[in-house]
Parts: sequence; C-alpha cells; structure tokens
Amino acid sequence: MKQDVFMTEEQNEDIIVPSKKIKEMKPKEKWNDLGLKPTATFVGVAWICLGVGLISYCIGLWNSTMLLSEKGFYYTLILFGLFSVISVQKCVRNRVEGIEVTDIYYGISWFTTICSVVLLLIGLRNADISLSEKGFFGMCYILANFAAVAVQKNTRDTKLLSKMD
Repeated sequence: MKQDVFMTEEQNEDIIVPSKKIKEMKPKEKWNDLGLKPTATFVGVAWICLGVGLISYCIGLWNSTMLLSEKGFYYTLILFGLFSVISVQKCVRNRVEGIEVTDIYYGISWFTTICSVVLLLIGLRNADISLSEKGFFGMCYILANFAAVAVQKNTRDTKLLSKMD
C-alpha cells in the first residue's frame, strides 16, 4: 500500500489493526501479500541478537571478578528483564488486537520492566567494576531485551498469520 501524507480513515484503521484486515481477507488472498509476514532476515537477525546479547552477558558474568552473589543477582536480573519485556509486548499486542488484558496485569508488566532496568542501573552504579564493564553489561542487557521483544513479535505474527492460510 502506497503511503501518502494524508490517509483515509480506512487506511489508518488498516495500519492500526492489521488483524482486522486479515480476518476480512478473501480465502484466495495470501497474508504475505499484505506485507505482514516477518521476513526470514528479520527473524534470523532477531534470534541472532537475542543469542549474542544473552551469551555475551553470560560470558561477561563468567569472566568478571564480582562475588558469586553479585553474579547471581545480574543473572537473575536478565531473566527477570526478559520475562518482563515479553509480558509488556504481549499485553500491548493483545490490546491492539482487541483481546482483553486486565489493567492490573498491564500495569504490573510495565512496573516490572521499569523495575528490572532500575535495578540494573542501581547495581551497575554500585558495582566495583570498571566503567567499560558497566557499559558492556548495560548494552548486552538492552540488546537481549530488545531482541526478545522482536522474537516474540515474529513468533506471534507467524503463528497468527499461519492460522489464516
């Protein structure tokens, strides 16, 4: 679909709620014709980024001179962060698709995501490691969390759209 500066109400609705358009498709149409299928490149890059972020983070923890309890804190923190961002992504996507999500779960998802980032910042601020190590852990953490959202989105798009075939 060619995007103009000014879009009609129908075009705007198609962008906001693509699942509605998918449901209204004729049987002979393919969902890939709408440009909604994640490309193999995007799926592959998302998985690679998730792997690189997590593996780098874990290797950094393994090689750091921190106490074992600190290493456990940072390992638990990345797992907590990954769960939190995936939960936020699912809540936002469910709301966009018209699937009911309770306000309390939506709020808790955002709260835990923010808490995981704040805990990482506090931990790194007080850690007795070099500034470059702090930056390394921060970047790996953000990369892994962003990639987890992308992987979840790709998985959900593929599953939703394969039901339409």
